[in-house]
Amino acid sequence: MFATLRTASLALAGLVGATSALAVDLTVTHFGTGMYGVPFAIAREKGWFKSDAGLDVTGFITSAGGGTTVRNALASDNPYGEVALPAAIAAIQQGVKLTIVHGGVLSVADQVWITRKDDASISKFGDLKGKKLGYSSPKSVTDIITSVMLDKNGLASSVERKSVGGIGSGLTALREGGVDMSYVTEPVWSKEKGSFRAAWWSTDIAPRVTQTVGIVRTDYLQKNPEVIRGIIAARRKGVEFVRANPAEAAPIMAREYKIPADQAKSAIESVLAAKGVYWSRGEFDYEGMEFMLKGLHLVKAIPDGPFDWSKVIDESFLPADLRSKK
Repeated sequence: MFATLRTASLALAGLVGATSALAVDLTVTHFGTGMYGVPFAIAREKGWFKSDAGLDVTGFITSAGGGTTVRNALASDNPYGEVALPAAIAAIQQGVKLTIVHGGVLSVADQVWITRKDDASISKFGDLKGKKLGYSSPKSVTDIITSVMLDKNGLASSVERKSVGGIGSGLTALREGGVDMSYVTEPVWSKEKGSFRAAWWSTDIAPRVTQTVGIVRTDYLQKNPEVIRGIIAARRKGVEFVRANPAEAAPIMAREYKIPADQAKSAIESVLAAKGVYWSRGEFDYEGMEFMLKGLHLVKAIPDGPFDWSKVIDESFLPADLRSKK
């Protein structure tokens, strides 16, 4: 009888524990189409959001990026999100009360510049002279990367740049001869690499570029600090897992992204093998953020002038070993 009562008590305790986690959706830019969300997918499957943050993550809110993702994040029940750094900066400059609490993706290792399979004429930056170069849209990361590359190599006036929109339309423009080179990102590149030729990666242009950061609406952060610490801790575990176990991470990514496991495996291996660090465990790369800031000035996305990171970044929610030493 006592054993039966004990079993029933344990079952009840388990039920209470299972139902105590708050069901939420988390906002992650380009989740399901870009590599930014892989640590979140792993942390969700492993139950780390429940154990560390008390959150039952039922799904992910995503968008095509930019200001839309920031607005989605700040309007949600849990006003946290991993968003593009340029979008966070723009929102801050517009007076939005948000705080940046962790680093996200610290490089552009997911971004590949490609030509048609039968076109071997472009193998170095100088070969672009007189060619048409496709990039996504004005004031985007691909706009910044191509602007920096052309400027550094004295090609700004001799290369025609064309905004091609999303990856799919860029590939169409490349196939049809509308451009001589365009961009693609992982995991799409792992699917398409048999049909095109890679000329270089964006890390060949700039190895350290902070693409994303974690943001929180400031009033929520002040009232729920442990939730945010828990999210950061769970995401960190996801990053460390994918680094240590890429083969095990690939099927998880494949399920969440609804892509073949071999494509997920290839994409993970690609970004892990690239120069520098791709997924931050949460630490900030101020040099990479400064590169992005200067790039935004270059493409006239934000006004020129200094930007005081100390007023919008709060590192106190990071574990001590991830905080800046400066």
